[in-house]
Amino acid sequence: MPAQKDRWVSSLVFLLFCACCIPRSGSASLQQELSPQHYFSGLEAGKASLAFFTPSDSPGALPFLEQIESSAEALQDYGISVVKVNCPKEDVSRYCGKENALRKAFLFRGPRLIREFPTDALFDVNSIVANVLFALLFNEVKYVETLADLENIENVLKGKSNMVFAYVPATGTAEHRAVMEAAFVYGTIHQFVLTTEAALLKATSLDDPDVSSAWLSFCHCQRATEPGQPCRRTALAQPLTLLSIHRHLKLMGAPLVTEVAEDPEKISTVHLQLGLPLVFILSQKETYEADRRTAEFVAWQLLGKAGVALLSRDLVDLNVLHRSNVALKTPEEGMPIQYLVLEDTDEIITLVENKNKVKQIQEDEQEEEEDEDEKENNNQDIQDDQVVEAVSRDKKRELPLEQILVLTEENFHSSLSEAALTVVLFYASWEAVSLAVLRSYCEVAAHLRGTPGVLLSRVNCWDWPGLCSQENVTQFPTMRIYKEGQQSVTYGGMWGTEELSSFILLSQVSCPLKLATMDEAEGYLRGEFPSELSSQHHTSLLGVFSTATSEAREAFEGAGNILSGHVRMGMYFEDDALALSQKYSVSPPALLLARSGGHSVEGIALSKHSVQDMVQMIRYQLLDIFPEITVPNLPQYLQLGKPFLILFSAGDISQVESKEMLKLAKGRPQQEFVACWLNLKKTPVGHGILRMYFSTTPSLPVLLWVNLHAGGQVFKFPSEQSITEMNILSWLEKLQAGLEIPSSTLSEEDWKPPLPAYDFLQMMEHSVPQLSPHPGATPAQHPPKSPGGDTAAGDTATREEPSQESTAEGVASPGRGLRGTAPRMAARDKQGKRHSEL
Repeated sequence: MPAQKDRWVSSLVFLLFCACCIPRSGSASLQQELSPQHYFSGLEAGKASLAFFTPSDSPGALPFLEQIESSAEALQDYGISVVKVNCPKEDVSRYCGKENALRKAFLFRGPRLIREFPTDALFDVNSIVANVLFALLFNEVKYVETLADLENIENVLKGKSNMVFAYVPATGTAEHRAVMEAAFVYGTIHQFVLTTEAALLKATSLDDPDVSSAWLSFCHCQRATEPGQPCRRTALAQPLTLLSIHRHLKLMGAPLVTEVAEDPEKISTVHLQLGLPLVFILSQKETYEADRRTAEFVAWQLLGKAGVALLSRDLVDLNVLHRSNVALKTPEEGMPIQYLVLEDTDEIITLVENKNKVKQIQEDEQEEEEDEDEKENNNQDIQDDQVVEAVSRDKKRELPLEQILVLTEENFHSSLSEAALTVVLFYASWEAVSLAVLRSYCEVAAHLRGTPGVLLSRVNCWDWPGLCSQENVTQFPTMRIYKEGQQSVTYGGMWGTEELSSFILLSQVSCPLKLATMDEAEGYLRGEFPSELSSQHHTSLLGVFSTATSEAREAFEGAGNILSGHVRMGMYFEDDALALSQKYSVSPPALLLARSGGHSVEGIALSKHSVQDMVQMIRYQLLDIFPEITVPNLPQYLQLGKPFLILFSAGDISQVESKEMLKLAKGRPQQEFVACWLNLKKTPVGHGILRMYFSTTPSLPVLLWVNLHAGGQVFKFPSEQSITEMNILSWLEKLQAGLEIPSSTLSEEDWKPPLPAYDFLQMMEHSVPQLSPHPGATPAQHPPKSPGGDTAAGDTATREEPSQESTAEGVASPGRGLRGTAPRMAARDKQGKRHSEL
């Protein structure tokens, strides 16, 4: 029951925070046209309202009205209506007849007057909301002026409940509003106490506090069971806002020490969800009592900074050193748990407060090299910081580059004719993304070793900018496929090993592949492919055309050229094409899709005959009906421009949920949304997505409606309802009718890279293409020299590329003009030295 109550409070605070901070369409507004009789006759018992009485021709009230009108939406979230009452000239009642009454605002609960506010005390939205809530919560929030008053409240609460003590320099401020909004939600759980007395703040603090700043502490009076025992206090370290108070109270409400008996990798506590680390004290049966006391002592020291858990080694088989006694789990996704050997509890405190201490304890020897050059070039590293970090971390790893042919200006064109298919990676050896892709490329070379007709090669554009300019390579890295007699194809997908290998293998076969007989066509649909495609598990597409559908056939061939390397496409246009298509209840021109190795074939009539329409239709048909969203496939579904109905799961979803969601996805033709799911175990970035939608990760599985393309509103399917087709459809109908409240609303700003992609060739000097040392000579006649002075000729393809270690004189040497014109690139020379094998 307490856990359920805590979840309810957390959800309510988050909704209130969203309501206060996020603009909404159709927001509340001030009721302008009520007469006194109309206003008083409409007052409802128990319902609060803030009223301002003014003559209809009173221009002096305008500034105040602007502020009170702005507060209408915020107050409505707490069930308080804001009303302007127009007083007729002949009205001589209490509220309209006296001039001083017209300079006040009145707070009513039903017909009973609660409080009068002079208008100069309600100077902005914060002061209005703070003062109104303060008046309504006079029983929940105690105001104290002396230390004796505070101690009396503490004594009453000891052993019963906890207290939240707040100091604000003045009432009506943003901090005062935050305290009152928190009290509105948590006032039934904790006793809120407020003061504006600086002397009282100093009397309750051990050090000299800054009385010009707001301050809040959580008093653990419930744990003080003896009359003389003081209430422990934990101060809020962050600036006093509604969100920081909510976060602080969540941390204070968590167990002081959590006892766990499972793999620490699977443990998730409120501390990790709120971005704080979790410290494990490794215990065993013989020392349990002492370990428990140690864990509690550390937990009090780290309260609000980290969580503490007691992990029993007797119940969990840990593959770590037996002498390890402390483990640290950080909230960052993908970071391994650190197992450490510490001497005393002070080291644990230092471990949390000084993140670098982990490395100092774990590593016996420190790296003497520091990446000073990376710190000096933060502007360029903003968009690639994780890649740069990975490259730096693996800088000593030797790449097996001997499997990849090195191409230069001398041997580039001749090497393209040595194999049926030549793959060329254009890269820059100083650039972090290029180096990361080069590792994947080496893995591809190992995977495709011995594949007949495929040659993998590379061009270092740092050494051969003229060649890259001739090939119109403007961004690094770039991978292209060259086939004799055909135009080169540029790769535009993900840079993982699996994606690159698939693209290369699919590029070996013509796209679309022309099939000569009906047996070949039906075999193709059954999964009988050329040997080059036998290992590739893709949906097969077969276009079927008659002699009278030449326009559609030409569009299909054009689409094949565009989709080459990404899609497995076949084409059949013989005399018996009509018989083949009619087996699947369609007529030429038609598209046959064989999913899951040919167990089912779907026939689709082709109505649009332009190349772009054909490409768009094929890409759409290849999408799964109820897909699992991953990082590689997410862009394909985003391009549809439809809302997402997405099920977040901590692992594989159950057969019942999968069946219901699949029925929903198939239920309507031309579905208006994308029904999908995301496995947080396989795609950990889902944790970050949920934290963007909610302040903490909700219990899983959770079904959400997210419209990323219009408004960015996020709606959460009721957790108390089972995930069935009928329940979801009923919920969607309420959602479309505007009867559901969004859980959050995403920012309207575009999520773009912090920096645009560099067009490196535009950064070169105009003279760079003229790389020859003598006028009139061509690059082919005078290839660039290596730093040692050797010409890159003849056998360069069998040798390693020139080293990047160059002297100052090398800046002006042939082929090196790039360094002298780009300071940021030249500054990375140190990083290039670490990869001397390039």
